[in-house]
Amino acid sequence: MKKIFKLLIGALTLMSVTGSANAVTDGSKQQPLRVILIPADGGTEEGTIADFKPLFKAVTNDTGIHFDIKVAQSYGAAVEAMANKQAEVAWFGAVSYMQAHEKGGAELLAVAEKKGDAVYYSGIFVAKDSGIKSIKDLKGKKVAFGDPSSTSSFNYPVAMLLAEGVDPVKDLNKVYITGSHSNSIAALSNGKVDACACSFPSFGKAVKANAIDPEKFHPLIKSEPIPNPPLAMHPELGEDLKVKLRKAFAGLHTNPAVKPEQIRGYGGKVYEKYNTEISHKLMADAVNKLSKVTTSLKREMLKKAAE
Repeated sequence: MKKIFKLLIGALTLMSVTGSANAVTDGSKQQPLRVILIPADGGTEEGTIADFKPLFKAVTNDTGIHFDIKVAQSYGAAVEAMANKQAEVAWFGAVSYMQAHEKGGAELLAVAEKKGDAVYYSGIFVAKDSGIKSIKDLKGKKVAFGDPSSTSSFNYPVAMLLAEGVDPVKDLNKVYITGSHSNSIAALSNGKVDACACSFPSFGKAVKANAIDPEKFHPLIKSEPIPNPPLAMHPELGEDLKVKLRKAFAGLHTNPAVKPEQIRGYGGKVYEKYNTEISHKLMADAVNKLSKVTTSLKREMLKKAAE
């Protein structure tokens, strides 16, 4: 736990990655655009990459732009990779996107949508037989959260606690910072905690993987709609590359190289298309609602988790 604490507390600082920043690449076969994906579900790197590889392969076939796809070790690592020009394309949550944008490392590219809907939900989940009926019942309980930069496994759940008058530092008996949705779900399933914070897509993915029994656990609270985790590109990419990327992602649903079931997004969920006309304001507004989830509060929660 102390090791996790040190890693996460470091992610909350504004320190830059050591070493000189790399130059933005051109997307050729020799210099493919480097893609960094947040470890949203905490699964295997292969599984996370598998959700997005068909999309990027189709874009390559359509545009001739090549990609090298990797999964970051943490949300903070993905932010720093874009901020320090160590990646040109990223898949973020709303909070981590805003962090990268504020460091000059991210410009919106596309968001997955289905039936015109481009949102998902965060929640706090408990055992059905726990006796926990409301947020206030979490006082004195043990709760697992994901990465502090995660929109739906940390920031929105903490905001929901605060809105109901529950201080995660003063009122919870124990705080666990697990680093991912799946780790938090596992902690709940194994009885290590009384509640866990995660996204509904991640919970659904865990159910499909038989990692948690939906007959035994359910959501205590569901958040308001949150913009789907966006794909972003580095602002310093050439304008011709930006135009090609937007056009290619906007046309994925009509691209013969992509099967409908391969148009995936968060949690491996199948979507109809990618929308490239999203506005930065959409993400900014979602993150602004988390104003009470301050860096100071996150530090205090990390300290409590290390106790």
